[in-house]
Amino acid sequence: MNVSAVSKKLWCAHKQLVILLTPLLLLPLLFTLPEKEGKCLYVVLLMAIFWCTEALPLAVTAMLPVCLFPTLGILPSKKVCPQYFLETNFLFLSGLVMASSIEEWGLHRRIALKVLTIVGVKPAWLIMGMMLTSAFLSMWLSNTATTAMMLPIANAILESLFGDLETLKKKCKSPEETEGDILNGHSVKLHSLPSVPSEKQILSIDGPDGTEQTDLLTAEEIQSEAQYQLKVWKGFLICIPYAASIGGTATLTGTAPNLILIGQLKSYFPECDLINFGSWFAFAFPLMLLFLVLGWLWISFLYGGLNTRLCLKKHDRRADAEARARALIEEDYRKLGPINFAEGAISFFFVLFAVLLFTRDPKFITGWSVFFKKGYVSDAVTGVIVVSILFFFPSQKPSLSWWFDPKASNTPYVPLLSWKKAQDSVPWNIILLLGGGFAMAKGCEESGLASWIGGHLQPLAEVPPAAAVMLITAFLACFTEFASNTATIIIFLPVIAELANHVSVNPLYFMIPATIGCSYAFMLPVSTPPNSIAFASGHLMVTDMVKTGFVMNILGVLSVSLAMNTWGVAMFNLNTYPEWAHPLNKSAVLTGVHRSSVQLLNTTH
Repeated sequence: MNVSAVSKKLWCAHKQLVILLTPLLLLPLLFTLPEKEGKCLYVVLLMAIFWCTEALPLAVTAMLPVCLFPTLGILPSKKVCPQYFLETNFLFLSGLVMASSIEEWGLHRRIALKVLTIVGVKPAWLIMGMMLTSAFLSMWLSNTATTAMMLPIANAILESLFGDLETLKKKCKSPEETEGDILNGHSVKLHSLPSVPSEKQILSIDGPDGTEQTDLLTAEEIQSEAQYQLKVWKGFLICIPYAASIGGTATLTGTAPNLILIGQLKSYFPECDLINFGSWFAFAFPLMLLFLVLGWLWISFLYGGLNTRLCLKKHDRRADAEARARALIEEDYRKLGPINFAEGAISFFFVLFAVLLFTRDPKFITGWSVFFKKGYVSDAVTGVIVVSILFFFPSQKPSLSWWFDPKASNTPYVPLLSWKKAQDSVPWNIILLLGGGFAMAKGCEESGLASWIGGHLQPLAEVPPAAAVMLITAFLACFTEFASNTATIIIFLPVIAELANHVSVNPLYFMIPATIGCSYAFMLPVSTPPNSIAFASGHLMVTDMVKTGFVMNILGVLSVSLAMNTWGVAMFNLNTYPEWAHPLNKSAVLTGVHRSSVQLLNTTH
């Protein structure tokens, strides 16, 4: 058996080998490190490897603390199991249920088409419209669902603008390449350009009389225009998953790492109440808009959307295709008809959901939670109250005449959302994944592993905090290219919290950028499900994503650094070491708080 055959066999069985060999290779940790710390590190690394390789399903790996922490003597099961359904999980669950109701009645499609009718159909503006819509929907829906919904809309608009993709690819080839393909037998379909264009070709050639316009264009002009159109097509496809990832950072329920941050803050720093739905939105929404604009400029520049036609009204051969694309969008929007009772009800509860969460305790003004006993009403309570109404609120307008009309049909009323729909739509594996993260954080805290790791991070104490923020964000943005963003933040957040305490810096100054950085995975198709969906369309290459994503990562790191050192400092008082962080590492407070606080103040201002 040759080397190639052996390597193929090993790859086929690589997951089983990882499951069998990893526990054996990590065994020395149990005997070379302090007892509890060594056992906890053993479990953490085992879960980290299983998560990164996906040797086991992510949710199954997340349940390992339930069996390993009690049997290894790290934590009793009565402390581990409750971590899987903390109030943070209920906040996330309420967001998912709300998203299910929006999808059930098609409200998300109405929002998308309306935004596109407003921004227009010039490539750069249309890319902006796609990005704004994807980012907004991703604040409430999952990133994956947003991408899956937006890509078909994008493809329909692109076909109206440029015609059929295969025809477009054919026109990108020079006549010599086309003839070569025929002679070499690569494709019998790749023949010379026809003298009479098809309907979709007319859309891409443009002009009142498509045939006459074709005759006026040379082969080189047709090839050049087709190459430009293909670049714009790629820009459309690549902007949607990127905007969905960016948009998810703006709300606590938008993406799982944000909720992991809340859960671990409550575990490590029970007295910290600075982060809730309202305060997070006030900080992260401007950051999202900033990064979205920078990302739009970069993608539009790279894929041909930025040119003089962006600002000037110019009637050229592209103008008629743009008019047809606008007509398509408007026609699709008209087909939706007027807003029905169910859509109006969902819109109302959606706005109510967002407003109540935002105004409960936004910190910069007095919220409505002051009407209740302090500390009793949380974001989870608010979310569950609103989404519970969806299961009994009628989807058809109630009528008093129905009660007095004996001939009226006696069909049972249909609520806005059924439990079956919610059950099918909610990704329960993510709920378990969140719980596994909280359980791991609890184990790191109780076993002393976090403090032990913090003691070995002394060299990082010499790095200016502002530089450390950029390094942390960049490192996690790169790491999450190869691993789940949820798994990444679960693994690293306890270490980052301990690092902040060890150098006597406000823990939020390191933990917030780390959390946001985990959502900035733009370079590889496997980095996030949205990237995979866009890549699976078959129109993007890995080099396209790497080239675009590398600069996107840099822009993301710079944007986060700017946000943390400007309005973040003012909102969360990041230039002082807070009282709520003292209990975790009292020795660090006594030895270094004054020096590091002064250093951070000088760096951030």
